[in-house]
Amino acid sequence: MSHGPYITTRDSPQVAPEPGQLGPRDKSIPRDDHGSRIPGWDTPNDLAKPPATIPDPATTPVPDHLREEIESYLGRYPDPKSAIIPALWAAQRLHGWCSPVAIAQVGAVLQRTPAELMAVATFYDQFETEPVGKSTIYVCTNISCSLRGADALLHKFEHESAGREDEFHVRGFECLGACDIAPMVSIDGLFIGPIDTDEVAGILAAVAEGRAHEIFPERQINNMKIADPAAGDTPSHGAQGPQSKLSGKPNGDVDDVSPDPRRHSSTTRPSKLPEEDEPTDQHAHGNPTGEADDTAEATDDTKPTAAEDAPDAATDEESA
Repeated sequence: MSHGPYITTRDSPQVAPEPGQLGPRDKSIPRDDHGSRIPGWDTPNDLAKPPATIPDPATTPVPDHLREEIESYLGRYPDPKSAIIPALWAAQRLHGWCSPVAIAQVGAVLQRTPAELMAVATFYDQFETEPVGKSTIYVCTNISCSLRGADALLHKFEHESAGREDEFHVRGFECLGACDIAPMVSIDGLFIGPIDTDEVAGILAAVAEGRAHEIFPERQINNMKIADPAAGDTPSHGAQGPQSKLSGKPNGDVDDVSPDPRRHSSTTRPSKLPEEDEPTDQHAHGNPTGEADDTAEATDDTKPTAAEDAPDAATDEESA
């Protein structure tokens, strides 16, 4: 007779314990400092522990800047639950991952249980529920990048970063939505591509030295005209210089582009966007004088109506 769920080690026989008791704890399961499992979609919380309550703001220290950022998100949405994702993202930027401390701080400000917050963090792929390296490098492996060598590129990044897991968090990503620069990578949110395997070592060196903004500025999507019509020769992250410090290649030849009148803040939004001059119907029909065309079709006001056509139709039927 089964006595319900129990925990065993992987090497121990699965013998049911006495009623009301749990089996020996599986030491291979990662746990945080207070003994609970590190949760995830395939690693549930320790159900033997009582559920965690909403963290008490009076006893949960939260950095002032993190509290202010989370509270600003609360002011953006009618439903406070909508602030969970940006609040968790802010905490992850601060702590490097959604640690128990980070979850407690978010819960204290939002007044949400750790279980609710972890349910969100374990659902979305870019939230980390275990410690990771300082810099996150995603290598896109979807179809466009894969056809252009993404698998070999990912293998090269993994090989070059081996043993430096505290510095780099390298992983493949299903799709980053930048197929036009395939194969591409995301380095702490900075999209760069295309990337060759022989450039990986230099990229990792620049990231380790805090010079990610200098990595092929001409290939950074933020600096491409397609992404920003007002982009010029200066990379968006402020790096100066006429050429990439890694490749030695000159930046893309970008003509001076005047600010786009359509790019404006909400406070200065014009009532109507500028309209381009369009040719008149006369010009379109080869009448440069602009004079009325006698052969023009009748307007809606002069076109006969269905009622006016009816008598003629009746006459035609009688004659037939």
